[in-house]
Amino acid sequence: MTDRGPKFRVCKFLKIIICSLLIITLVLFTIASVRTLSLDVNVGLQLAQWEKTNNLAPDINQRQREELLANFKEAIRIPTVSSTQTEFNTTALLEFHKLLRKAFPTVFSSSLVHHDLVADYSHLFWVRGSQPALLPYMLLAHIDVVPASESDGWEAPPFSAKEMDGFIYGRGTIDDKQSVMISGFKGAMNIVRVLKQRGVQLAFVLDEGLAVLDGVISGLEGPAALIGISEKGQATVKLSVSMVPSHSSMPPSESSIGILAAAVKRLEENPMPRLFGHGPERGTFEHLAHKFKLPMKFIMSNLWLFSPLLGRVMERRPDTNAFVRTTTAVTMFNAGVKVNIIPSLAESYVNLRIHSAQSLQEVLDLVQSTVGDQRVKMELVDGFDPLPVSSYDDKAFGFQIIKKTVLDLFPGVTVAPGICIGNTDSRHFKELTNDTYRFAPTWFKPGDAQRFHGINERISKKNYEELVVFYFNLIQNCDIQKLPDPHNSVHEL
Repeated sequence: MTDRGPKFRVCKFLKIIICSLLIITLVLFTIASVRTLSLDVNVGLQLAQWEKTNNLAPDINQRQREELLANFKEAIRIPTVSSTQTEFNTTALLEFHKLLRKAFPTVFSSSLVHHDLVADYSHLFWVRGSQPALLPYMLLAHIDVVPASESDGWEAPPFSAKEMDGFIYGRGTIDDKQSVMISGFKGAMNIVRVLKQRGVQLAFVLDEGLAVLDGVISGLEGPAALIGISEKGQATVKLSVSMVPSHSSMPPSESSIGILAAAVKRLEENPMPRLFGHGPERGTFEHLAHKFKLPMKFIMSNLWLFSPLLGRVMERRPDTNAFVRTTTAVTMFNAGVKVNIIPSLAESYVNLRIHSAQSLQEVLDLVQSTVGDQRVKMELVDGFDPLPVSSYDDKAFGFQIIKKTVLDLFPGVTVAPGICIGNTDSRHFKELTNDTYRFAPTWFKPGDAQRFHGINERISKKNYEELVVFYFNLIQNCDIQKLPDPHNSVHEL
């Protein structure tokens, strides 16, 4: 038998490789197709038999509706502005305290409600249940607001609560007076201190954060309610360069400004690593996958395969790039006091929002290596790691109660876990609970996100009433011993 030679053996080897690749591709495509057709992680407890289904209906009549809106508008008109974490309008906070007592007299007089005034301006309300052995839950909101001026371009004065076209305009309408219970940096920290002293542990915490997005997510069929299960971490880094000052007529080859500018440019040109799919954002897209059309449905259902591809697409836009990586933003640059003097000191501040798959220290190490110049001093002004990821499976009491409440109120909405790229007061409560959720059923349409801390902040009268109903039902839905057994999922991949 003759040897057909090395050329034949190479061809045979290539055929084997090609056939193997085709088989692997076919297997992957089959798995991905099955997953695409069957993946619906939203079935869970929707089809289960809940312990309690006879909640009291809110039945808000016209007089109550007018009273609710009047109290809400009065809250908006009180300028509870916080300029910084330590500077706030104490007169306005005291005025708001009076409003709370006037608007909710039964809450303050009822023997069922225990009220604590914490650190002069924060309110802690405690309603004791019939079974004190069960863990309590906590609802958070803050009444302090960021500064606002009509000269910034508002269509209505920011503290007027003016009504236009069915909307109430004013600072605090969506951040966060619509939930009405005071908190804030000092308030949250002091409330945590009080609860720690009492040995309190919480089943879950619900704070502000994400919302109902209608037409915001491109390609998604119908609105989506995103419940925040984590927050990105944060770091503020100060970069500085010090040199001997000199006159502009005899400039050195490099100045403090030039050295620092080059360092800042390197940070902008070398973004943090792409980490899409390694954090809770994967759960978001898997929960929403069945509401997309092909080919996006195929891609969203199979992030185990397509995460790198989707990450490359998402990083092209600033709003979606925030979910792909730790973001780097140069927010301040200071140097120079006179046009003919080369300054001795140049400083810049860099704000980083840390992806859930990274730690604060890892990010600082990457900043240092990217700057790569010993003449640039790096100093951490403040920072913290990403917040722990709260549970959101079928056994997660808080998540499933919030989800049920949303679906009872808005049956056509898709509910999914999400991640907050900003930070909330709830981060201070992480030692009191394993599960913190960030959500209010405020509806956001395209462009509304820019109203948050921006101009023309507003909420519709209809949506404000929906918030009242949401919390009314949420409290009743929490009044069960345990979650029902989940409906069997048809998909286990």
